[in-house]
Amino acid sequence: MIPLHLDIEVTRGDVVESQHRVHAAVIVRDGAPVAGARDPQLVSMWRSCAKFFQVMPFVASGGFDGVGWGPEELALSCASHGGEPEHLSVVARMLASLGLEEGDLACGPHEPLSSRGTKLWRESGKPLTRLHNNCSGKHASMLARAKTSGWAIRGYEHVDHPVQRACLGEVSAWTGVPLDDMPVGLDGCGVTVMALSLERMALAYARLATAIHEGDAIASRIAAAVRAHPHLLGGTERFDTVLLEETKGEVIAKVGAEGVHSVAVPGRGLGLALKVEDGALRAQQAAVLAALQQLDILPTELPARLAEFAHRPIRNTRGEVVGEIRPVRVASSGSHAR
Repeated sequence: MIPLHLDIEVTRGDVVESQHRVHAAVIVRDGAPVAGARDPQLVSMWRSCAKFFQVMPFVASGGFDGVGWGPEELALSCASHGGEPEHLSVVARMLASLGLEEGDLACGPHEPLSSRGTKLWRESGKPLTRLHNNCSGKHASMLARAKTSGWAIRGYEHVDHPVQRACLGEVSAWTGVPLDDMPVGLDGCGVTVMALSLERMALAYARLATAIHEGDAIASRIAAAVRAHPHLLGGTERFDTVLLEETKGEVIAKVGAEGVHSVAVPGRGLGLALKVEDGALRAQQAAVLAALQQLDILPTELPARLAEFAHRPIRNTRGEVVGEIRPVRVASSGSHAR
């Protein structure tokens, strides 16, 4: 198995001031581990990386088409969006098509995750709403699943609700982890979240990548939606959106909170899952890029928009560059996976 070097360091002047340890697993289409960093068996909550799988039961049920939704609604259902007007309008449209409103969402409001979203919200002078929550699309989709299935709408976020049981069952099917062996908790948005080893996360994304490549109906539909609407998946200069755009859809990544990220590479049938041990987002994106470079999926010389995530300058309050966030420099990265 190829060792990946993914730790991230933070410098100030010529001194390394902080360091983030990164764990990872890389699985290919036949389920074989091909690369990893530190402890690929590390167990962590999967957070928003599960969204591609959480929407699948709704699409399979026919309810998604039954409410007249299309690629934009599907992309928003999978999104950790930036709270920008384009995101809010699609979620509002989803709710309106169900005869529901913002108050039916179980998620709470929070500031937009994109700088553009935050700027536009502040300039509007309006209060934050639940639509601004980065998971509001997922919640609208879960509400729709409950309504179209004739299940109770209230409490759709609870672990014993049929919506959540269906989502957990789908995750179990793709990861191969029995439901009884899958610890659960509450995500930041209030719905059920599951814990898995990095290898099982990577296996699910390898299977997703293979399913997309082989033309599986639901997997391909999800991929087509986020490829057609990358801005809806993340937002302006959000990492997952930029990675989709710069790779022309060849790399599909999904951010999760607390340093978790999962990536599918359909052309390789490859899945990657990583966890920044201390949960730092500032290290997460650089680590994903380092992994993709060491796997020869991305070039050594990154496009400018991605390079900004790989080596991010640190500025003081006067705007002066005083250091950077970057991968830990190693003498040799060894062989690369092909």
